[in-house]
This record gives sequence, structure tokens and C-alpha cells, in this order.
Amino acid sequence: MANSDHLKQNKTILQCLTDHSIASPSISSVTFFPTDPSFTSTLQSYIRNLRFTSTTTPKPLFIVVPSHVSHIQASIICCKTHGLEMRIRSGGHDYDGLSYVSKAPFMILDLFNLRSVIVDNGTAWVESGATLGELFYAISLKSKTHGFPAGVCPTVGVGGHFSGGGYGNMMRKFGLSVDNVIDAKLVDVNGNVLDRESMGEDLFWAIKGGGGASFGIIISWKIKLVSVPEIVTVFKIEKTLEQGVTDIVHKWQYIADKIDPNLFIRVVLLPVNKKHLQSIKAKFIGLFLGNGQELSSLMNEAFPELGLSFDQCIEMSWIESILFWSNYPKGTSLDVLLDRQPQQEKYLKKKSDYVQEPISKENLEGIWNKMIELKRPALTLNPYGGKMSEILEFETPFPHRAGNIYKIQYSVTWKDDGVEASGRSLDQIRKLYDYMTPYVSKSPRSSYLNYRDVDIGINENGNASYSEGVIWGRKYFKGNFERLVQVKSKVDPGNFFRYEQSIPCLGSWKSITAE
Repeated sequence: MANSDHLKQNKTILQCLTDHSIASPSISSVTFFPTDPSFTSTLQSYIRNLRFTSTTTPKPLFIVVPSHVSHIQASIICCKTHGLEMRIRSGGHDYDGLSYVSKAPFMILDLFNLRSVIVDNGTAWVESGATLGELFYAISLKSKTHGFPAGVCPTVGVGGHFSGGGYGNMMRKFGLSVDNVIDAKLVDVNGNVLDRESMGEDLFWAIKGGGGASFGIIISWKIKLVSVPEIVTVFKIEKTLEQGVTDIVHKWQYIADKIDPNLFIRVVLLPVNKKHLQSIKAKFIGLFLGNGQELSSLMNEAFPELGLSFDQCIEMSWIESILFWSNYPKGTSLDVLLDRQPQQEKYLKKKSDYVQEPISKENLEGIWNKMIELKRPALTLNPYGGKMSEILEFETPFPHRAGNIYKIQYSVTWKDDGVEASGRSLDQIRKLYDYMTPYVSKSPRSSYLNYRDVDIGINENGNASYSEGVIWGRKYFKGNFERLVQVKSKVDPGNFFRYEQSIPCLGSWKSITAE
């Protein structure tokens, strides 16, 4: 009986999709129900966190992989008709799985078929299902002196990356990805296809860092490419506690956001727990938009403590630096940028913080001891300053601009399946996050939207009130949260586009004051 009911439901939904779609190929050829042999592989092919591959993870009633805008329009209509939630997935890198998991009955709109990249005269139109690797590769085919400021993980999907802000190792020079977006095409809740002009500046503002899935389905983005030198320089230096890592990291805090904006120095901090050695290892990874001689001179003057020699400066093209930052050996073919699957999948949890005052040496040593005690979580420090401090925090929904020295990413990964391994690892990263409370931003304790973290608060089944959403919303968006709510209430008054951290919708903007 149950199987019969499911088959009837599937048939009804498919008929609805067919009735409202005009595209060729037909929508039936890109729709997958659990009875289809390709359902599981389609679902799992873009799950980037193994925590959400378990048998207990809620599964969608069906998946649509649109190849035409009418497939998207039909999916919206039929989700409304059948009372289903829609999850929108471009690359599947949502750290807490919100782009493909829901407790309510739902479907997945998976955009991986929409991945064209058209580069033309210093700009590019890129579809949301493209990966950053595909975007970078397409740029490199057209120009040796153009690039784009975006993340260094090639398998990340453009749609989620851009709509959450999108940062990378050129942000100190050029800002975020969204600081270089000049147009977009979006399907709204009524099925209208809108560009910047027709959607209006408020909605265009909101999707540039406010999380696009709260407002509609962004099909594509027009971006302004940036000029890069034919030769850039990279380096990677490792230091241990015994080699003075405390002094070096302490000094890094004072120069990383103030040094030449052509230079970006990331620090990755890892606990070392060997039988006869408990320590901290720091990796300093750099990108300089210039040659090795210029970098060597700059570092000797501003940051001699790191001990970077000219021999450690590696010159290459900008596109080759993408491979370096992705840990590919020098000489690897650029074709790896077209691989849509990561080199390995993991169970993982991430969190984020912003540091606005340098942490003292004594307190850094306390952090090292806590990391050694916990054994697993790592910290990645990403410097701000430069262009990031020049853009006002209200210009885009992403508010973390001037006043931030660096951002912290907390990371824990594990290999074992099961509740016990997951619980232990989640406890470790939460304990480190709690320990860091005195050293990070306050009122609010800020977080980065693209480092998705449901620990900071969620909407119950997406139906948030303002007072519920503001708890996590202010952490991601600070004072921009109110404007995002205003835009959401105007463009999606029925709150169709909802998930656990979607922007809440109010019947009228005036009710905010009452609430």
C-alpha cells in the first residue's frame, strides 16, 4: 500500500512538472524519484560532507536537475501545489548540509547542469552550477592577465559561493566575489526571470552576500574580471612551537592586515599529538601579486620573523597559483580545475569568528594548550585589511569590513562513521570555539555565512519570526539583517524560499517595530 501511494504521488508530481514545463529535453528526463536507479548517485554526487550521507539523513521526495529555465519555473509551481519545501544546490559545499537536507517534506533543485561560463572583454557570465575551477579555467583560456577574486577550492559551486559573499586570497586587493558582481539573472517566487534592472537595486543588493536561496533561484551572474600580473609569487613555510611559532603568529597579527594589499598570508594552525611530542604546527601560505624579488624585499622589511628567503619564493602564473593553493604539485595540468569531485570527502564541521584586537603571546599560548588538549580541531587565520577596509559594511549584506584584523575558520574532520565519532568531534570544535570567546568580536559575535554553522541558531522549519531569526542573522549580517528582512518581505511575502537559516519574512515591515 505504501509503495502504491508513493508511486501515485510520484506520477502526480511528474504530471504537474510536465504540465508546467515547455523545454526540450523534457523535464521528466531530468527528474529523479527514489525509485529511479540514478536517484542515489544523483543525490550523493554533490554531498561534500559525509555526515549527511547516513541512512538516517532525510531524503528528498525527488530531485530536478534543470537544463532550462522552464524546469525551474515548473519546480516552483509544483512545490507550491504539493506543499513541499525546495532546497537549492549548486556545488554542495554547504558545511551543514542546508542546500540538500530538510526535516520537512522537500525536493532538491540541483543546478549542476547549468554551468556555462562565457568570458568576454573583461567580464564573464557564469551560471550558478559552474564550479570555481571551471570559472578560473575559462578565464585562463581567454587571458593571462585577468583573474577573479574567489575561493581557492576548485569544486565549490559558484551559486552558493557568490551569494554568501565569496572570499579568496585576492580579497585584500580586490574585495570579495560579490564586490565584483555587476549583474545577475534570477527566477523569483512567481516564476519571473529578472535581471539587475528588472529586479531592482534592493533585491540585487540582497543576493550579493545575503544568501540567494532566501530570495529566489539565481541562474547566472555577470562578473567584472580583475587585472593580475603575468607572474605572481607563492610560498609555503611551516613552523613549530619549538621554532618560535608564538612570536611569529603574534607579529603576523600586527602586519597581515596592514601590509601591501597585493600580499595575502594565510596561517593554518594544527595540533601535533605524537607519542613523544605535543606541539603546534603553523603553515604560512602566501600569494603575492608580483615577482619573487619584490616579495622577498617586502617580507624582509615588514615580516623578517617568518624568515622567508628568495629561494622559497615560487613564481608562476595566477592560474597556476590556484593549483598551488589547492595542494596540487607544480606542473599539474590545468585540466584538474575541471574535476567536479574533491580529491577526498570527509566528515566535517566548521565554525567561524572575527578577531578585532591582536591576541597576546600569553593568550596565544593558552590557545595552543587548548588545541593540544582537544587534539583534533584546527584553526585557519585569513587576514583582512586593504580593499576590505575601504568598502563600507552596508554596501553589500556582507558586513565584516573595516575593524577586522582577520577571520578564523575552525575545522574538525574525521573518518569514522557513527554517532560516537561525530559527537566526539563536534564536542571538540565547540569547546575550542567556547574557549576563544574572550578574544573575538562581541555584540554580536560575528560569523561568516558561507561557513554555515547551525550552532548559532536556526529557524524552526524555516518559518522564522523576526525575533527568532535575528539571533543568528545579526551574527552573519550585523546591521544589514533588517534590510534583508525588508527585501525578503517584499519579494517573497509567502516565505516560499525558506530553510533553517533563511531570511525571515514579515507580513509588513512595520510589524518589525511591533515585534
